[in-house]
Amino acid sequence: MKQAEFDGKGNCVRWTETPGAEPARVYVHGLGATSAVYHAHVAARPELAGRRSLFVDLPGHGISDRPEDFGYTLVDHADALAAALDAAGVTGAELVGHSMGGSVAIVLALRRPDLVSRLVLTEANLDALPPVTAGSSGIASYEEDAFVDGGHARVLEQVGPLWAATMRLADPRALHRSAVGLRKGSDPVMRTVLEGLTVERVYVQGERSGELEGRETLEAAGVRVVTAAGAGHNVMFDNPDAFVAAVLGGGRG
Repeated sequence: MKQAEFDGKGNCVRWTETPGAEPARVYVHGLGATSAVYHAHVAARPELAGRRSLFVDLPGHGISDRPEDFGYTLVDHADALAAALDAAGVTGAELVGHSMGGSVAIVLALRRPDLVSRLVLTEANLDALPPVTAGSSGIASYEEDAFVDGGHARVLEQVGPLWAATMRLADPRALHRSAVGLRKGSDPVMRTVLEGLTVERVYVQGERSGELEGRETLEAAGVRVVTAAGAGHNVMFDNPDAFVAAVLGGGRG
């Protein structure tokens, strides 16, 4: 485990990593998740092995610190991720981001283009105000103190055992602020940023999640959209073969 201070107050973002060839692959988890749990099993696949791989837990999540006076916006998370990559000596990385982690990766690519050479986004949030069915919407529907004082426990009972296993590791206040920040989105919004980037961009959509909104516009902007057959939001669990192919750059679904 390695760490880097991210807020000027001694709080640290932490990650684990495996050695290998550059450029590094940096795996970034979604809301209420952790990176190693969602990505280590695919990073270890023979097709992806041999590359330096970092599994970063964003502030408030997993093994990273969770300061009460931190904002946990997308920009805040992106800057904390930048602090980790700077400390690790990483430049020109391939960022593999899931859900909120994909949104953070997009913001990072805008703010620190030196750190990013390629984006692989799995069902990343691209727009502000996602539908009420989104996990962030349910969390953000609570007032912050109400979520901390009982809402977190209720949400854990509702989300199912897989998500709850990592969500229970997230600080409730940090989780709520992260959800609120995700719903607010970035300025400019993530979709606009993604369309304007010039690095290679791959967007992975689970077939069970339905058609990706604005797919034609994304593709016209040079984003390669891959639909993973039989997969839902967690493509890396539901169809790891398609996920690995997308990371490698293939079009297999």
